[in-house]
Amino acid sequence: MTDSATGATEADARLHRLLGGDDVAWLVRRARDRLETGRSLSGTVTLADATARQRRAVERLTGRPARSGVSLSVSLPELDRIVRESGAAADGLAEAVTRLTGPLRDLNRDRADTAAAWAAAVGPLDDAVAGRAELAAWRVWLDTTGTVRRLASSPDVALALLEQVAAVLRRLPSRGTPIGRLAAECCGDAHALDDGRPVGTLALSASRALAGRPFAGDGGADSRRAAWAAVGVHCDDLSSLVLCHGLAGDGRTALGRVLALQREAGQPAVLTLRQLRCHDEPLRAAGPVRVCENPVVVAAAADELGASCQPLLCVGGQPSAAGWRLLDLLAAGGAEFRYHGDFDWGGIRIAEAVRTRISGRGARWHSWHYDRDAYEALAAALTTAHPLARLPQSPGEPVGTPWDPALATAMARHGVRIEEELTLDTLLADLAELRGNRWRRRPDAARRSSASRR
Repeated sequence: MTDSATGATEADARLHRLLGGDDVAWLVRRARDRLETGRSLSGTVTLADATARQRRAVERLTGRPARSGVSLSVSLPELDRIVRESGAAADGLAEAVTRLTGPLRDLNRDRADTAAAWAAAVGPLDDAVAGRAELAAWRVWLDTTGTVRRLASSPDVALALLEQVAAVLRRLPSRGTPIGRLAAECCGDAHALDDGRPVGTLALSASRALAGRPFAGDGGADSRRAAWAAVGVHCDDLSSLVLCHGLAGDGRTALGRVLALQREAGQPAVLTLRQLRCHDEPLRAAGPVRVCENPVVVAAAADELGASCQPLLCVGGQPSAAGWRLLDLLAAGGAEFRYHGDFDWGGIRIAEAVRTRISGRGARWHSWHYDRDAYEALAAALTTAHPLARLPQSPGEPVGTPWDPALATAMARHGVRIEEELTLDTLLADLAELRGNRWRRRPDAARRSSASRR
């Protein structure tokens, strides 16, 4: 007796005998791949390194010997005809694949939906980065390296992750925030920015970008601490330091007494963020505060000017959280600042960051032998002194110099990097003249200063 149920059973059995075996499963998979990606069942499919069993299974299926060789090819139109003529599937190979392996997916639509979900996931990050040129290259780097997709298993996970990263970025640079507090306020988890956590990994690389450093870093604890400090976030308030010399201090506060003692001794002071955070009053400076980029300037000033040196602060590259705090305290005290740094694009970025911060506090910022005339004179002197030498080139992308637009033009034209150490004599003479002194390098100081630069 044959009824619809029995007929269906016989058709299913016939189909499984024809295409249900393990040795022809590869044929079904190839046909399904074609159907799910919107391609037609035309042409041939080939299996490299086919086994003897697979070759015999195709010979039984097609009724003729397989060609010699290590690969095995089957015509899909021929396979469709065989399925139809066998009565296993009236609608041919497409029906057979669906009955054997289940409903087909639309892989093209799935891919489009997944791409749309990932695009939506990075939306919060793109909003936070928009208009911030210093983060543009970092944003491209994230896509190029696939960092986000390595850290997030799906678009939904990525969306939650990047919303937190975006919240952190909106707070950077900071005025001196503990990392645990920043994490708690932005992510609801005081440990979200810890080493190895996904949010921490992405936010740390963004901090390096903001500081003009390599996005990946070297992975060490010191590098991580320095990168956070460069954007005003401290992992603890004792490791963030700032170097200064000749600040007047006072006799009333703990910080003031430290500064006064060090000035009297003619020695530089190394201040922790903790000391600076515990000081709530503005700091008064006796005269303009000179700001340099490199510690060697402070060392030379201490060697050769001692207690007679005018107020001098070293940002040590991108200012640490302690550095920003000291600048803020001096700005609140009405200090007028004079800035000098390396004549390279990294140095220009640091100078602009300091200028923007100080100006935003209502304080006056001026360059200190850090303009086009100074650069041109140094570049000419270097070229004359080393006509055959290969002079160091300024690395990085050019940036503007709003305090003297001609400086950026000159630096781009010459392309020569001039480190701050090459201007020591000019800077020291200037510091001495501020006191009404006539500066002449002392022989013993010259030896100490030379040693400090090595």
